[in-house]
Amino acid sequence: MALPYTHYYKLSFSALNVKKSGSLHLQPICCVQCNSNFSSSPFTEKHSLQRYQRDQWVYNSNNQKLLSLNSDDRAASCSVPSDSDSIRLNDIALQLPELRKLLEVLKHKRENCGGHVPKNGPGNVFLVGTGPGDPDLLTLKAVKVIQKADLLLYDRLVSNAVLDLVGPDARLLYVGKTAGYHSRTQEEIHELLLSFAEAGANVVRLKGGDPLVFGRGGEEMDFLQQQGIQVKVIPGITAASGISAELGIPLTHRGVAISVRFLTGHSRKGGTNPLFVAENAADPDSTLVVYMGLSTLPSLAQKLIHHGLPPDTPAAAVERGTTPQQRTVFAELKDLADKIKTAELVSPTLIIIGKVVALSPFWPQSSKEASCLVEA
Repeated sequence: MALPYTHYYKLSFSALNVKKSGSLHLQPICCVQCNSNFSSSPFTEKHSLQRYQRDQWVYNSNNQKLLSLNSDDRAASCSVPSDSDSIRLNDIALQLPELRKLLEVLKHKRENCGGHVPKNGPGNVFLVGTGPGDPDLLTLKAVKVIQKADLLLYDRLVSNAVLDLVGPDARLLYVGKTAGYHSRTQEEIHELLLSFAEAGANVVRLKGGDPLVFGRGGEEMDFLQQQGIQVKVIPGITAASGISAELGIPLTHRGVAISVRFLTGHSRKGGTNPLFVAENAADPDSTLVVYMGLSTLPSLAQKLIHHGLPPDTPAAAVERGTTPQQRTVFAELKDLADKIKTAELVSPTLIIIGKVVALSPFWPQSSKEASCLVEA
């Protein structure tokens, strides 16, 4: 039977020598990593109490005393070590026993249905896009798959409202990433998907937005297909489409914007600097949508202006778009970074740059400027 982390976690835990060495003291989650200050977020924050309550099945009973504490006791008992890698490895170690048990259960369930468990098994993996946050933007197909899943591996930007739709017998497992903290490496996520698919599970990989737009869904699909696992992709509304619609911004508009370009604000380690595309992206007749671009926006804006985009180009930054916690900043491109800083917007924030932004009914000078644009 395949176990999680066949190729990667064995190396990690043999190196740590968890059982024989005192170098890693496995702490219950109430002492390692919980934080009750994220209750206002519509998403699963990395050390939120909500995350551990949702995924409590994967932690053994010795770690569940957190759930019985009142809020004052939780605040007093929760502390997050500064070493994020130790947090991650401790979390994985706590989860391994229950993950193995679940694999055993799934194996026996298949054997009881008759026949030997084949190597690759009949289990399927679904890559499901959940949209930018509003559960009403889910496709009907996505809802059906979510409600029939055995195991769902979900990212940080899958909204809590979407996770509320999961079936009562399904198991949820957080595998989200934030800047400076990855609960699982991409390779470890691959191994989890493979192990449970081989055990015959109906595995759903939940991703915010669309799984194939800056979601690394292509990497997961490629890995699993090479292992003989069938992968089905259920598209979601990408943030650019969902959030622009929420604000009444047409990404293209005849006579205003003849094309749209999606850009990631950061790249993989060692990859091409996304700011290098500024020369080609500085097109006044196009719309530029920047994902994950808060940290690089000041430099990007300067480069776009340097390469010919007018400084007064309308722009918008939208935090937690389509959720009840949505916040929006409108400004000319030259002022956008400063206004974002003043408003203290946080991730996830989508940035839209282009003349079409002025067509939004929420643009400060919307009626007059929109009329001029359309007439032009």
